[in-house]
Amino acid sequence: MTDRRPELRASDTDRERVAEILRDAVAEGRLAMEEFQERLEATYAARTYGELEPITADLPAATAPTAPGPLSLRKEGGARSWAGRIVSGAHGSTTGVGVLGGFQRKGRWTIGRRFTAVCCIGGGEIDLREADFAGAEIVITCYAVMGGVQLVVPPGVEVDVRGLGIMGGFDAGEDGVPGDPGAPRVIVRGLALMGGVGIERKARKADARRLEDERGRRGELG
Repeated sequence: MTDRRPELRASDTDRERVAEILRDAVAEGRLAMEEFQERLEATYAARTYGELEPITADLPAATAPTAPGPLSLRKEGGARSWAGRIVSGAHGSTTGVGVLGGFQRKGRWTIGRRFTAVCCIGGGEIDLREADFAGAEIVITCYAVMGGVQLVVPPGVEVDVRGLGIMGGFDAGEDGVPGDPGAPRVIVRGLALMGGVGIERKARKADARRLEDERGRRGELG
């Protein structure tokens, strides 16, 4: 069944999808900040698909939330290879805006070849541990003004830091660490003005548990 039923309850994922469209619109100059805040509040207050749909009806290329399909009991097995996570030509998410608030990109999502994060008296989180990449090289431009951006990358990803901190900090601790063969390269640039851009290398919880189990088995054998 493909028809959207407006009376069905919307999920947190549906609301976040609409919020991302609004963030893209304000970054492109289609929405004034005041209207963006009003629509964002309406998004997180919406309970049904019928309440969400009008919020982005006048925005180009906006995809209205659709009712979920049937549940599947099939589970993905094992970690995905780098080749499977680099989806050349995919559009992906391109902006994150946290002005007197915050934004978050985490879980299964696709980051575009160019991603811009703007945080002013607010914060943002960009978690790439489960993400797909729209190209083998990703450029993330961060502007943190009295705010902060936290970037989480998985092991194996090469990070090239080119940002500048003025009365603030631009973390370069992961700069130059060699990446795995076939893994994407992430270039981080921009400006931290009385704010901070942090970069953390962290494994997925499932991967961390697997490594811990392997260490335990090796200890038993030893």
